Amino acid sequence: MGCSATVSRIVVVIPAYQAVDHLEKVLRGVPKCVSHVVVVDDASSDGTADVALRVARTDCRIRLVTHDVNQGVGGAMLTGYGVAADLGATVVVKMDGDGQMDPDYLDTLVAPVTAGEADYTKGNRFLHARVLRSSMPLLRRVGNVGLSFLTKLSSGYWSVFDPTNGYTCLHASLIPLLPRERIDRRYFFESSVLLELGLLRAVVRDVYIPARYGNERSFLSEWGALVKFPWLLLRGLLRRVVVQYFVCDFTATSLFLVFGLLLSAFGAGWGTFHWWTSAHQGVAVTTGTVMLAVLPLTLGTQLLLQALILDIQNSPSRPIHPTCEHSPQGPGPREVPYATKSG
Repeated sequence: MGCSATVSRIVVVIPAYQAVDHLEKVLRGVPKCVSHVVVVDDASSDGTADVALRVARTDCRIRLVTHDVNQGVGGAMLTGYGVAADLGATVVVKMDGDGQMDPDYLDTLVAPVTAGEADYTKGNRFLHARVLRSSMPLLRRVGNVGLSFLTKLSSGYWSVFDPTNGYTCLHASLIPLLPRERIDRRYFFESSVLLELGLLRAVVRDVYIPARYGNERSFLSEWGALVKFPWLLLRGLLRRVVVQYFVCDFTATSLFLVFGLLLSAFGAGWGTFHWWTSAHQGVAVTTGTVMLAVLPLTLGTQLLLQALILDIQNSPSRPIHPTCEHSPQGPGPREVPYATKSG
């Protein structure tokens, strides 16, 4: 197949670990419009690197990078991003080496970024429920729904779903802006990238790409993710709220958060204390005491809900990468308030 965005320099990065059974098919399926294919062999012991070298003999686009020590999918992608930037990439697409990511959808994934409509696109397997039910295991579906909501809350991207989807496209100009020390090296990689893009105020868009599962082996433990990911997302939420609404700016949302938390905490604390005292002393609390608990708690909850609504409305809407080649007369990049370049 071809790609419509042929004026862009597209580089595909494939983090590969123990992918000897599927890597050759993945490499031969990469569309011809892709400028380079960077395979990062993450210390595989099954001949994954040999497969990449064999295909490279007939495809000069392939570049092989090997890790002596396994660094995880995140570590492999950070290596790949660096190589892609050195190769002069305009956009960088992540495809896994297990064959789950259909190359026929690469053009659909890349188009919003090259058109200047988004800084980062990602696959979403949940847009067609009937196809999803027949292709994705039930446990993964349930886990993805819960993690998707927590990721929305933590990143500020309320319109995106399926955060663990690894089929992604990033405008290369954002690579230096991603703080390497905050990007997770393991399976939280995709979610950690979303958290950092949220602080950069980059525009992220979902693209429908159906799930495709075969006989590939997954190294991700669903139960391990359900235990580890929520804690990491909660930490990301606290960091985003502090940075976005108290360090870099102070808005009505900030005020709603402060007073909402104070009133809710007072109402809950006052009510709990007097309920406990009443239960042990056997004396009914007065109406005034009950109202002093109910009113602050109700008002605080309303303020927190209003803060949530404003946060949803404050989702990034203007891409931060330089204006696409299709619009050379455009205004160029806008200021990035939360950007810090990585070393």
